[in-house]
Amino acid sequence: MTIIISLLLLASLMPHLLTFTAHVNVDIVNGKEAKPHSRPYMVSLQKNRNHICGGFLISDQFVLTAAHCWGGKEVLTVVVGAHDLRNGKRSDRIGVKSYIPHPNYKLTPIQNDIMLLKLEKKVKLNNNVRLISLPRGGEDVGTDIVCIVAGWGRDALNGTRSNRLMEANMTTINQADCQRRWGSTFLASQMICAYGGGGSCKGDSGGPLVCGDTAVGVTSFVYRYLCNSPEHPNVYTKISAFIQWIRKEIGNIK
Repeated sequence: MTIIISLLLLASLMPHLLTFTAHVNVDIVNGKEAKPHSRPYMVSLQKNRNHICGGFLISDQFVLTAAHCWGGKEVLTVVVGAHDLRNGKRSDRIGVKSYIPHPNYKLTPIQNDIMLLKLEKKVKLNNNVRLISLPRGGEDVGTDIVCIVAGWGRDALNGTRSNRLMEANMTTINQADCQRRWGSTFLASQMICAYGGGGSCKGDSGGPLVCGDTAVGVTSFVYRYLCNSPEHPNVYTKISAFIQWIRKEIGNIK
């Protein structure tokens, strides 16, 4: 039986997704407001000054996010140092110089859902703007690990988007269980799934799954009919599977 999934991307970004089975872009469901600037690596990806996805700083000029957050032609900007997106005084808006989706990215079925953004200028690191570390190549996060997701997404599929950064705890699930719940949609070699009292929803795509002080996943997709479904838990791109690609691209792009 084919399980319908839901990528976390806004319909306005890619109209043809309306006919696709997997739903992109998500807000935090049953979360709480993050302490202002407690997650200084978080960025808001925006189109025409409207938030569409999350992302996170991995160097002073590179953001990691989900490949489905960019349709191939849109011009995006990145907002760093934000907590409340309505308050521009404490944040900085930076253009994107280069869009670098994984060369094997596929939308249907979703695979290799990861992308680097090279910013037009280096960010100024301070208390509100910092980097987050990445796992080593081949390193798995393990099962039943409590992690955190954050974002400015909606509180339900048809709910309200938050202007303030929200966060929620998630617990990683055994890979075999993820495979059983998602079937062939779930690729254990490049995906992680997690579930909690709260979780990612529409508008949170591209944000990190953070375990300890390390970003281990990139928010990729959720069940089409329910953002935080216990039967079909949220799925994240496994960063450790792409570490060599990330290092190569950052080294090659001047």
